[in-house]
Amino acid sequence: MSQAIASLLAAIAFYTCLPVPAHRALKFERVSRLAPLIGLLIGGILGLIDRGLQALGMPNLTRSAGVVLTWVGITGGLHLDGAMDTADGLAVLDPPRRLQVMADSHSGAFGVMAAIALLWLKTAALSDLSGSRWLLLVLAAGWGRWGQQVAIARYPYLKPTGKGAFHKAALPSLWHTVPSLLLLLGVSSLPALMQPDHWRQSLTAAVAGGAIALLTAAWFHTQLGGHTGDTYGAVVEWTEALFLVTCTMVW
Repeated sequence: MSQAIASLLAAIAFYTCLPVPAHRALKFERVSRLAPLIGLLIGGILGLIDRGLQALGMPNLTRSAGVVLTWVGITGGLHLDGAMDTADGLAVLDPPRRLQVMADSHSGAFGVMAAIALLWLKTAALSDLSGSRWLLLVLAAGWGRWGQQVAIARYPYLKPTGKGAFHKAALPSLWHTVPSLLLLLGVSSLPALMQPDHWRQSLTAAVAGGAIALLTAAWFHTQLGGHTGDTYGAVVEWTEALFLVTCTMVW
């Protein structure tokens, strides 16, 4: 139990800006195994904030923007920064130079445009969703990080000395992503379990979440021939945004 708590605290410290007890040394080698669980935690916090702002009478669009900005704040912009660097790299026409551009800490025009697109898509989608927003926030953050797990386990890491290289040892195969997949499928089934006539919502959450996560991880692989720490973040961000957009058509 002590080891499990230590692993959870390490994952919270690695993936978020949330405070954790500092009385013990944190080990980050296996944090990627808990990434979807941390996503559910982040989504739950966002859902509580959303309900609180709603109770205070904040209008829908303003509330959605506040939730999305809080989303960035909780993660410290970790994944959004990766999405920006990835966009800058993919804008380079010379493939061998893409990793070099992605390693540059300065943001280019394409990175800024990617960040604007992601923030706007999430805000617009949330403002169009009226029911069970808390659950959709939970699922979006969870599926985004399951997509990250798929990218780690399924595709080669392109920078062996990069900061994200240790994740490959924690997730050596897709089989290691199955527990997280089952957890997310269970959470996706909640609408149907609470009200059987909401089976379409549950089906959409499960199919859209899994498919978008898989396809997003695969798309970045086809563009670069593998993944880096930056593309792991890009997978999270784009899966979250596209999942919310897809849910606006059914939820």
